[in-house]
Amino acid sequence: MEYIAGAAGILVLGLVLTSILRTLVVPRGLYSVLVFRLWWLLRRALRLTVLRGGYDAIDRAQTWLAPLMLIGMLASWLAGALLGFGLLLYALSPLSWTTAFREAGSSLFTLGFASGARLKLSVLDFMAAATGPVLIALQIAYLPTLYAAYNRREVEVTLLQARAGEPSWGPEILARQWLVDTETALPELYRAWERLAADMGESHSTYPILLTFRSPRPYRSWLVGIIAVMDAAALQLALDPRLTPPEARLALRAGFTALRDIARALRIPFDTDPSPEASIRLTFAEFDAAVSMLEAAGFRAGRTAKEAWPHFRGWRVNYEAIAYELCRRCDAVPALWTGPRDFPGAPIPPRRPVDRRPDEGRPGLPPAAG
Repeated sequence: MEYIAGAAGILVLGLVLTSILRTLVVPRGLYSVLVFRLWWLLRRALRLTVLRGGYDAIDRAQTWLAPLMLIGMLASWLAGALLGFGLLLYALSPLSWTTAFREAGSSLFTLGFASGARLKLSVLDFMAAATGPVLIALQIAYLPTLYAAYNRREVEVTLLQARAGEPSWGPEILARQWLVDTETALPELYRAWERLAADMGESHSTYPILLTFRSPRPYRSWLVGIIAVMDAAALQLALDPRLTPPEARLALRAGFTALRDIARALRIPFDTDPSPEASIRLTFAEFDAAVSMLEAAGFRAGRTAKEAWPHFRGWRVNYEAIAYELCRRCDAVPALWTGPRDFPGAPIPPRRPVDRRPDEGRPGLPPAAG
């Protein structure tokens, strides 16, 4: 029995150490089974609290996912360390089960109330005593990194609200620029989101828990935002490639590269080199309705919707499948062109401010699309 307990203790400590290193230390997106199982469990537990609610109820519940994940990771690692050291103390001494775990807890949390004069157990006691503070210190040092990345992300998401509405939508970005004659600001937007996409690709794949951090406003989302910017760039390239700024291509490339980096960290399968002629879930009817809305806003396309569709599809095939899966897993706001969710509800179009100009109309939104 002692040999089994000792082997189990070593295995548990190895798993805990591996999970800590993968999550907090190694600067690369490594998969941690414990962290992702905890995400799966907490996300579904929070969903159970709002079985009959729509998106607003889901958003309120999922707001608690990030803090619960941080607490849950720390609690899981400490519990694993307690179990591992308790099993080792039981295996290497005549202590009973209760006494072994009592001493492991005393050492792990540096309380010292159960310490004894047994020399051969001092090494384990010292290791346990070092594990607790080091683990807590790593978790504390982890938080500023997370919140710094979160703040960088949310600044750009908030700035996008004036350009794309809430929730963001790619055609709306273009329509608003032409409605108010600010289309010359698009290159700057693409440059900002190219840099942000590179930032998010690195930070969100290295620290996947950032995916559980929601925006302060329920109808804002970094994920919906990056999809909207990529859709806007793909639309502009498809409809009028000659007058589209080169920054659009760079933003598109950076965007789907970032989504692929995150997908690799989450082990989401995807085609690394999809055919431009591959099918996408967005339909031509939805695309055609968006093009009509753009033309009503004053956008002058060099191609018809039918001519532009193969080009737009050739861009979107690079990121649509990953974007839809991430939106589903993150319970993102169900904006237009972002795919289905695990909860019922129709896609939400962007909210536009009321047009106060005299005798001026504005194009209406196309029918709700997935």
